[in-house]
Amino acid sequence: VISSTILERLKEIFADLCQRDQVRPLECSGEEDHVHLLISYPPTICLSNPVRKLKTISSLKIRHEFFNQIRRMLWGKRFWTKSYCVISVGDGATTEIIERYIKNHRLN
Repeated sequence: VISSTILERLKEIFADLCQRDQVRPLECSGEEDHVHLLISYPPTICLSNPVRKLKTISSLKIRHEFFNQIRRMLWGKRFWTKSYCVISVGDGATTEIIERYIKNHRLN
C-alpha cells in the first residue's frame, strides 16, 4: 500500500502534526506495509497520544487523497492496523543505531 509517493505524503503529514505537538521528527522511512518514525518528544508527553493522532489523521488524509490507489488494500476502511511498536531510547549511541536502522529501511 505504501508507495514512494504515499510515503512522501506521510512524511509531510507527520512533520506538520509533530510541529503542532512539541514533537520533533528526526527520521522517517517506510516499506510497503509499514513506516519507521524516529521522533524526539518532551518527557511530559504521554507517547500514546501523539501516536494515536499521527495514525488517525494520516489515515484520514491518505484515504482521502489516494483512495482509488489503495482501496483494495485497506483493512475495511482502515489504512493502519491498531498496533504499533514504540522503542524508547536516550541520547547517544542507541539513538544513532535506531536512526541508522530507519535510514537503511527505505522503499526501493
